[in-house]
Amino acid sequence: MTHVEYRQPVQVLVYPARWEDQGWRYSLLHRIPGRGCFWQGVSGGVEWGETLYKAARREPVEETGLRPVGLHRADCSDIFALQKEWQPYYAPGTAEVAEHVFLAFVEGQQPLIGAAEHDDWLWCTYGEALDLLRWPENVRALQYCERILRLIGGDIASAQGSQPLLDATAAIGYH
Repeated sequence: MTHVEYRQPVQVLVYPARWEDQGWRYSLLHRIPGRGCFWQGVSGGVEWGETLYKAARREPVEETGLRPVGLHRADCSDIFALQKEWQPYYAPGTAEVAEHVFLAFVEGQQPLIGAAEHDDWLWCTYGEALDLLRWPENVRALQYCERILRLIGGDIASAQGSQPLLDATAAIGYH
């Protein structure tokens, strides 16, 4: 196989968020039993020639139909070991995958999921989401996203990618 036929060892983890009932809510997806049977944000591979930002915009649309009105790259990433069942999709010798975290702001939309990867979705509070997430890396990523949302409060205009949001999150110094 050529490099184009293999996946890059890079992916994005996107937490869609919306303002609802005086607070932020996160959209989580539930993986089907054949793919691990756990709750997570939207995740997916970065295609060859695609930027992280383009992947982070594309993945929520592909997996949920949610279209971000704003997107922020969290200063948070992880590297995890490639699980055996996924090795055929990557070039020989690939042992790890890097995952970069994004916060996607959406307004008034409901996810539409496909049965090939997910069997359920929900909007939940930060506390509810923490209770549902299985992987420590996903918990850490959500904690960082929550800090961003606390900085902007309920101001969706700030959430739409304005420079003050970027400056405020850089000041956190959380890596």
